[in-house]
Amino acid sequence: MKFEVTILGSSSATPIFHRNPTSQILNINEKLMMIDCGEGTQQQMLRYGIKYHKIDHIFISHLHGDHFFGLIGLISSMHLNGRTKALNLYAPPEIQEILELQFKYSGTIIKFEIAYHFTQVKERSIILETNDLIVETFVLNHRIPCTGFIFKEKERLRKIDKEKAEELNIPQQYYALLKKGIDFVDGNGVTHKAVDLTFDPDEPKTYAYCSDTVADGSYDIHIEGVDTLYHESTFMHDMVDRAKETFHTTSLEVAQLAKKQSVKKLLIGHFSARYRDLTPMLLEAKEVFPNTYLAQEGETFMI
Repeated sequence: MKFEVTILGSSSATPIFHRNPTSQILNINEKLMMIDCGEGTQQQMLRYGIKYHKIDHIFISHLHGDHFFGLIGLISSMHLNGRTKALNLYAPPEIQEILELQFKYSGTIIKFEIAYHFTQVKERSIILETNDLIVETFVLNHRIPCTGFIFKEKERLRKIDKEKAEELNIPQQYYALLKKGIDFVDGNGVTHKAVDLTFDPDEPKTYAYCSDTVADGSYDIHIEGVDTLYHESTFMHDMVDRAKETFHTTSLEVAQLAKKQSVKKLLIGHFSARYRDLTPMLLEAKEVFPNTYLAQEGETFMI
């Protein structure tokens, strides 16, 4: 099962040094989901071969411009390209007024449904469940209401040991039952245990996305043990006072959090315009949490 994230934007506040404001694409078995949609997201999609029509779900963490100013343009392009299927938008409630006001004064009548799913900012909640995936929000601490997202694969079915199944002449139509753990009884009344005819499935993966927030410990429990954590890392730790003042996090604080919560892999992004060279920021984090990577444009990471 494919489960990977591609970085479209990694800059905070403004585009600079060939870095664009925040946006990411999750690819789950070739079904694409967008997380945040900063200015320039469409150009990045074109650059990295992301198809408009494959995106059915967009998640907006909060309503600071560097996280959603690309949304109106993206929706307009979907409209102009003839989209007819619904687009699911998970965002603070005010996003509907913002979009509809722009459509109103531009005389735009969108040809497809925008299904609004308003995010909660007071408690953790499930906002999407599919056959393969559960998506939850949790509360972050920023200057305006802001949510993090956790994307969790569901438990997978067991894998058929085809060699053993064929030896026993088990009908292929029974394979689906074996995958669910249901034993097979042959024509002689002999029971063959499903566990002996299948392999253990891969462990389900989890991806946590922490947008803008101060590192206050309030959300730590929600990311415990995740396979991959993306976390904003706007400043290096010598700017920790500035980070707290603006409700952001330093690379050192993020690394300490990842270590404390037994995260397996850490991606840092949302870099301040004061940093042209991101190497010192990466090294600062790696000193505490070695399995840290820069979430830079065009990079794709397996969850």
